[in-house]
Amino acid sequence: MPVKTYAAPLAVAALALTPATVPLHAQQQQQARQAVTVALPAPGGPHPVGTVALRLVDRSRRDPLVRSKPYRELMVSLWYPAQSGAQPLAPHMAPLAAADWDRRSAPPMGIAKGAVDWAATRTAARSGAPVERGAGRLPVVLFGSGDGGPRTLGTTLVQDLASRGYLVVTVDHTYEADQVEFPGGRVVRALPLPAKLTPRVIAALLERHARARLADMRFVLDQVTALGQGRAIQGRAAGGEMPAGLRGAPDLTRVGALGQSLGGSVAAQLVHDDPRVDAGVNLDGGYVGPVAATGVARPFLQLAAQTHTRDNEPSWKSFWRASTGWKRELRFKGAAHGSFTDLQALLPQIAAALPKAQSEAQPEAQDGEQDGKQSAVPVADFVGTIDPQRSVAAQRAYVGAFFDLHLRGKPTRLFQEPDSRFPEVSSIP
Repeated sequence: MPVKTYAAPLAVAALALTPATVPLHAQQQQQARQAVTVALPAPGGPHPVGTVALRLVDRSRRDPLVRSKPYRELMVSLWYPAQSGAQPLAPHMAPLAAADWDRRSAPPMGIAKGAVDWAATRTAARSGAPVERGAGRLPVVLFGSGDGGPRTLGTTLVQDLASRGYLVVTVDHTYEADQVEFPGGRVVRALPLPAKLTPRVIAALLERHARARLADMRFVLDQVTALGQGRAIQGRAAGGEMPAGLRGAPDLTRVGALGQSLGGSVAAQLVHDDPRVDAGVNLDGGYVGPVAATGVARPFLQLAAQTHTRDNEPSWKSFWRASTGWKRELRFKGAAHGSFTDLQALLPQIAAALPKAQSEAQPEAQDGEQDGKQSAVPVADFVGTIDPQRSVAAQRAYVGAFFDLHLRGKPTRLFQEPDSRFPEVSSIP
């Protein structure tokens, strides 16, 4: 069985949770007549949200993962407070990326191809909507998903931050993310994983990905800096036009980094290495690379799944001891590694709907034959047993309060005493 690591690629982590690939229910394999649709939680901030996808090209370096390519090409999305309008709601996943996710990424979670209409899910953000002028200059937060995960897997948290008045930039790390859809209908898939995933092979792979991600994030921050100064960026909007009011909106005097799993480790390294980044959040990721030993001197928050502790994660212990700035660690009782992704909101919906869909796919079944049957989706393995709504609410509250405190100077008591709204969350000294 592959070794379990909290910074492992999503596909590796999935296999590490069970002795073998999750089996698909026999009836589910026959594919429901009508695919299940799922919804993301609505953001809780006072502002409507807008978003735009950008293709960025860094011609100053060769692609670090495919050395034959003479430049690095990325897809990013910007999320921001927007004016209310009639623009269409942006999809959670671009259509071709959703189709590839359906074929390749969903089955290892026990979800058969075609069982879920991934392309049907909409965000709360209006595509290309003008920036809300009344929001003022926008603090910037860079977001990175877990290793192998597309940028879309953080949408639940990201669009909530945007609704609170932040400009959040989500980044796909090409050739590492499961799939990246570029303008013109081009999908770039992740490079194949090595055939034998020993602990040493996984560690080397993660270090390689972490180095590539760090350079990606610093390049993206360069482009956001140019945008904030009203200058041209090295890329263009996927739809051709930048949203009105976006140039000059980013406030580069207030910058944070946020990431899940490997993205959290890279967020810490970015806080350590880049003087433009003021504070960071790690969502349950082990630390990879130098920052595991150096720690950080600026404000940092880490959120932990129930079984992830400094005792079983050596990099957490060394990072914590070395970090000298404001720091907090919060443990979420009942949470698993995937709880800090959109899977927290989506998998319970899918598991609840699939037995019904399977029943509808079998009209010849006798009445009551499906009663009591469980979904083939092992929800607890991926997102634990924590109540999904409270998990999402707590993550939004603590991450939002952290950035409000350290990027906006807005005081909070949330980190000083327990909050009765979130009994599952405990502070670890």
